[in-house]
Amino acid sequence: MHNVSNALVRILGLLRPLSVLGRDCLRLTQTPRFWTPAQRHVSRPLSALHTAAPLQHTGLLKRVTPLIPSLMLQPVRNLTYYSLRKGKRKSVKSVVQRFLRLHCGLWVRRKAGYKKKLWKKSAARKKRLREHVFCNKTQCKLLDKMTTSYWKRRNWYLNDPYQKYHDRVNLKV
Repeated sequence: MHNVSNALVRILGLLRPLSVLGRDCLRLTQTPRFWTPAQRHVSRPLSALHTAAPLQHTGLLKRVTPLIPSLMLQPVRNLTYYSLRKGKRKSVKSVVQRFLRLHCGLWVRRKAGYKKKLWKKSAARKKRLREHVFCNKTQCKLLDKMTTSYWKRRNWYLNDPYQKYHDRVNLKV
């Protein structure tokens, strides 16, 4: 009996970082009115765990994951390692559109929300949002992995506004 309660504590410890919805679904004390019949059955096996055999604990996570999709979601970067036509690595289009790589290896981006809901932002805030910022070392490494060598080469443009930023001295990236 003591092993069963320890197993229950371990399972609940694994499920603790779930979202608020997950915590509401696992609550044993009361059943809220807005639960669907599919969600109500989650509380029954938990209360029955005190008398059940230890082998029946594996089904709990399988019952909870459809209710909480964020538990199974993984970060997606849409990076193609091998293309279908030539078998080459491809750049992620959104990185190329949103960021600019300087020749020194730094990446430049606009601040988030620089063109969203401008009617409610003050003039000073809009000015701050129009600024460009540098990405940190971790972000630069990740963006380098998400692009091909084509985007890392040196380009010379006429009247390039970023010309003075391409070459940096005393900078380790």
